[in-house]
Amino acid sequence: MKKLLNTLFVTTQGAYLAKEGECILVRIDGESKARFPVHNLGGVVCFGNVLCSPFLLGHCADNGVAVSMLTENGRFLARVVGGAPGNVLLRREQYRRADCPDGSAAIARNILLGKIGNCRTVLQRSRRDRPDATSPEMDSAINHLAGSLKRVRTATDLETIRGMEGDAARTYFAMFDELITVATPDFVFERRTRRPPRNAVNALLSFLYTILLHDIQGALESVGLDVQVGYLHRDRPGRPGLALDLMEELRPVLADRLAVSLINRGQLKPKNFDNDPGGATMMNEDGRKAVLKAYQERKHDEITHPFLRESVPIGLVPHVQALLFARLLRGDLDGYPPFLWR
Repeated sequence: MKKLLNTLFVTTQGAYLAKEGECILVRIDGESKARFPVHNLGGVVCFGNVLCSPFLLGHCADNGVAVSMLTENGRFLARVVGGAPGNVLLRREQYRRADCPDGSAAIARNILLGKIGNCRTVLQRSRRDRPDATSPEMDSAINHLAGSLKRVRTATDLETIRGMEGDAARTYFAMFDELITVATPDFVFERRTRRPPRNAVNALLSFLYTILLHDIQGALESVGLDVQVGYLHRDRPGRPGLALDLMEELRPVLADRLAVSLINRGQLKPKNFDNDPGGATMMNEDGRKAVLKAYQERKHDEITHPFLRESVPIGLVPHVQALLFARLLRGDLDGYPPFLWR
């Protein structure tokens, strides 16, 4: 089993990353602040005005450590990776299935089963945790998602499956505000908004989705898959379709649940968010550091993988799913087994 490696998040503006032997050296204002052995890292994520030496980028690429560049608020800019690993025959099979309507629909259907199942589990756990606060609307949403699962299992048309995905997302996010227990208008969730997020909850979700996407891309690249070619998300220049596919099933567990916990436990406060005159809400540096710390800690929690029946750190789930996807394309599996949280 692959070892769970850390991700180095650099948020200090003006930081400079350089190569020192086999380590990443972090300099701030010309002063050396920290060193991190490259072999202990699974990736590097730089927020805002963070510079990297070309020698360090080459060293990271040679060692399979992807370096992602984001804006200070978490919008993706670029990603530096080494040569494509894996077997070219694997990627050719990935492309063939993406070009086949039936093959695409079969994969998209299983991904959507994972997404809807995990969304429903998140709502069910909230109902169990707060039985006194359960509403008829919550029960209706859970039942609706259960019905969606039955309908998806028999769907064969890709466009129909994509329509079911949109319906399930609307049902799930309509109940998201009920998951938040703190009584403050600063953390009210009305609907999902992006580009830009319009409130603190949406800003938190967008930030978590960005760093989760980084981990999923790294997992897919490590097994030799093309992150651009998806099935539920069709081809669009510059869009990592396959990474977004896998994120659909994983984000209720790895991102949404963490976002709710951070708010409900008081680990994030209204002061961790800033509003600009245009109506956008963004996390400030203190907020981002709190989220990144909690995200790294969450990745070390052990869970039992529903398909492998083995205990794995939750941070390795994207890698396990990437391996299972590669096994499907190689013909070792009859279908893609989505990650279903219990």
